[in-house]
Amino acid sequence: MKIKILLPIAATILMLSSCKKKEEPHTQEHDQSHTPTVPLNINYPAAYIVNGSSNTISVMRLSDNILTETISLNGATFPHHIYLNPAKTKIAVAITSKDLSAGHAGHGGSVPGQKIQIIDVLSGNIDKEISVNQLPHNAIYNSLGTELWVPQGDSVLGTVMVYKTNDWTLQNTINVGKLPSEVTFSKDGSKAYVANTKDGTVSVIDPVTKTVLQTISTGINPVGAWPAANGKMYADNEGSQTVSEIDVLTNTVTATINLGFTPGYVAYNATNSELWVSDATNGKVVYYSLISNVWVPQGNIITGANAHAIAFSADNSKAYVTNQDANTVSIINVSTHSVTTTVNVGSKPNGIILTQ
Repeated sequence: MKIKILLPIAATILMLSSCKKKEEPHTQEHDQSHTPTVPLNINYPAAYIVNGSSNTISVMRLSDNILTETISLNGATFPHHIYLNPAKTKIAVAITSKDLSAGHAGHGGSVPGQKIQIIDVLSGNIDKEISVNQLPHNAIYNSLGTELWVPQGDSVLGTVMVYKTNDWTLQNTINVGKLPSEVTFSKDGSKAYVANTKDGTVSVIDPVTKTVLQTISTGINPVGAWPAANGKMYADNEGSQTVSEIDVLTNTVTATINLGFTPGYVAYNATNSELWVSDATNGKVVYYSLISNVWVPQGNIITGANAHAIAFSADNSKAYVTNQDANTVSIINVSTHSVTTTVNVGSKPNGIILTQ
């Protein structure tokens, strides 16, 4: 009788023990894979700096130039340029999976991990990831913030993909030139410009109809056509070491500036009517004034090795320059043309935006 009683009890204990062993690894896996990102609280004017080799974004508080946060990019490699939506609530970061710090010629094609990340400005959390098939040099919002434009760096037939930001569906694919790099908009938002690096051209697109209006020949290896408040776009041509001035109204090249160095970026300061060009070759910024309809160099500002992106403050009194090989950001007093602060950031900083 004792044996009949003990056998069911022993079997029951064995079953409970077996069930318990199976539940433990399942619980641990669930916890690890669903741990939420702790949201930040970036409720102050800040600079967001993309660190191409560190694979992070540094957040710098503009009131005191202190680095306050570092945003992780979910395992992404070689993030590049960064753009802010008009509402200043979201930023778009292009993940290239390739190191573009030495130049952009020949850097198209498809490798694993190329995508766009949409990041919340306040929390730093990644809201959306869009995988793409070809190298995305950047991703930029249209003037209303209703669309996100993404170039695709194909060396045979480049395209620009246009996504709706309300549901992230692809609504248009626009054919452009070979190996497109940056896509940008004119200051008034009336036209989009795509630098076709392999072709030595810039495609001009109507943002409403999504049709190419004109293809403009520039110099060798243009990387971006950068907008200016004077009604122009400035294409930096890495191969020919020139800048092509494009008139937005007429779609014609109105000036060619011979630099004598490899440009990293071009920015126009409307307050001083100056054109600033980062000198990637010599680690500085050269600024130009328009004299008798000719852009004439007026001086240079030493920043750091492989000077790259330039961002002006809202009042145009300060400039922020990323130095890719120095791992720094230089803060410049525009009126005195002198560096006031140098901030150490991550490795190979490239793109930068200000939320002020």
